[in-house]
Order: sequence, then C-alpha cells, then structure tokens
Amino acid sequence: MTKCYCNSQNSFEACCEPYIKGIKKAPTAEALMRSRYSAYATHQADYLVETTHVSQRALYSKEDILLWATSNQWQKLEVLNVTPTTVEFKAYYLDKAKKQHIHHEFSTFAQEDGIWYYVDGEYH
Repeated sequence: MTKCYCNSQNSFEACCEPYIKGIKKAPTAEALMRSRYSAYATHQADYLVETTHVSQRALYSKEDILLWATSNQWQKLEVLNVTPTTVEFKAYYLDKAKKQHIHHEFSTFAQEDGIWYYVDGEYH
C-alpha cells in the first residue's frame, strides 16, 4: 500500500488513483486539486491535460507538463484554504539541483456537466 501523494493519510489506491485512472470523477474542487498534485508526483500528464478546463488547455502542452512533473521531486502537499470553487495550497518540491522550493497557489476550478476542471491559478 502506497500512502497517497496528496498527504490525505489514505492510500494512493483508495484516494487519488481512481480519479487519475478515470475510474471515478473527483467529487469536489479540492479532490481534483489533490489528484492533480498526485498526477504531477506520478508523471500522469494526460490526466493533467484532461482535467484542465478546455478554455485553458492551449496554454499547457502535455510536453511542458511532463517536463515540469519529471524535473522535480514532489515532497508534500499542504492544503491551506478551500471554498467550493477555489483551493489555496503549497506544494513542496526539490528541483534537479536538490534545492527546496514551495509552489504557493490559489487555484480556481469550475464544474461542467458534473465534472470538475482546473481553470487557473494565482501564484504567491
């Protein structure tokens, strides 16, 4: 059993993996954000593209997403604040030089036809 990358204290198999594999749809913006973090940690670029809102997909290439995911060692996710359509979080990671970074973001999400999508983020 692998502990989930999103820091939920659940197993990956019971937490984010069913969303990433397309077995289930994320029920909330927070669940989608957590699964997207886990997708970065497990290099699942297809899922990251698919869960980006169609209005924003042209801004993110699968190749760039995969490069960002694989260039960093994802260490920890900290969810700071959640509303029905926004999630503030800090993602901790090491770059190729093993330098510690914190990605602090206010993410916005939208639900269409019962499916949640990442729209955009404001970085701090």
